[in-house]
Amino acid sequence: MAEGSEDKQLPASQRKLDNARKEGQVVRSKDLGHFLVLLAATGALLGLTPLWMAHLEQLLTAGLRFDARTVANPEMMVERVAVWGGQWLMVVVPFGAAVALASVAASVAAGGWVMSFQVISPKFSKLNPIQGVANLFSKAHMLDALKASAMGLLLGAAGVTFLMKVWPSMAGLLAMPLPAAIHALGTTLAQVLGSMLLVMALFALIDWPLQKFLFAERMKMSHQEMKEEFKQQEGNMEVKGRIKQKMREMTKKRMMAAIPTADLVVMNPTHYAVALKYEEGAMGAPRVVAKGTDLLALKIRDLAVEHRVPVLEAPPLARALYAHTELDMEVPVALYSAVAQVLAYVYQLKQALTGQGAMPGNLPDLEVPDELDPHHPAAKVRRPVQG
Repeated sequence: MAEGSEDKQLPASQRKLDNARKEGQVVRSKDLGHFLVLLAATGALLGLTPLWMAHLEQLLTAGLRFDARTVANPEMMVERVAVWGGQWLMVVVPFGAAVALASVAASVAAGGWVMSFQVISPKFSKLNPIQGVANLFSKAHMLDALKASAMGLLLGAAGVTFLMKVWPSMAGLLAMPLPAAIHALGTTLAQVLGSMLLVMALFALIDWPLQKFLFAERMKMSHQEMKEEFKQQEGNMEVKGRIKQKMREMTKKRMMAAIPTADLVVMNPTHYAVALKYEEGAMGAPRVVAKGTDLLALKIRDLAVEHRVPVLEAPPLARALYAHTELDMEVPVALYSAVAQVLAYVYQLKQALTGQGAMPGNLPDLEVPDELDPHHPAAKVRRPVQG
């Protein structure tokens, strides 16, 4: 089979075990369940036998007492049968309830509480006769068959041995008074159940670890299954790469749309470009609306020139802003002074161009801390993050 031919050597992951549990696949030991049910039945018999024997004596005494009126009236016979049936139910129902509760408790103890309807849902693949024949000769079915045969032989041998031992006393029950015969029969049944319990306990001790081993073998995974599960948990790397690429493209478009509204662009002169915007009253400090390196820096510069946004060459400031800011982030406090100087220079330049002031001189030396300039020897090495 395709699945069986895979090299499944890796233990099952917790995710696969959880999914299997949702589908109703857990470790189950039939022998352990049978042992617990039989143990509960034996306990119920031993605990309720004295009450049952007394009740049975009363029923037999009342049932074997007839008079002429009862025989002459068939309706009374029907009534007495109904009363006896109800009394027998009072004997049988508690025993059945105890066995049913023991069966549920055995299932929960063996594999935990699992509520799944997928086990009983129709699957047309199970109707495949070829697959069915193959399953008959699977390792699990062969072990179950061998185990059931061994259990049958042991139970048969124990039954024959016990029967040969108690046969003389069983034959003598016919000569005993009814109460004594009933008590002796109950004792014999308890002994039979006790011997069966010993055999079932032996097989339960063997079957439980065996079922755990077989379940772990069935749940084993191949390397390919591990890779597929990792993809499902972490997400397909190709899909995530495309999403990141899409996000970068959207960020780039947003940056380019914000450049025409910027107050100035600081460059280095071609390797770094940072666009700044400041609105007095709306912003606490100037904010970075676009940034880039190399080709993207040139595109930012060209777009700024096209929309008449001032472009200043201030290499240390451009490098510091690029290294220590992100998009839509206000400039660091340590760069307030340098940014204020370039903004003041731009405002003076705009006033001069409109005839409202004198033309400013050269851009003064900017106060950029050496540790913020990534190209300065005193700076901490920090890899710029592309916005």
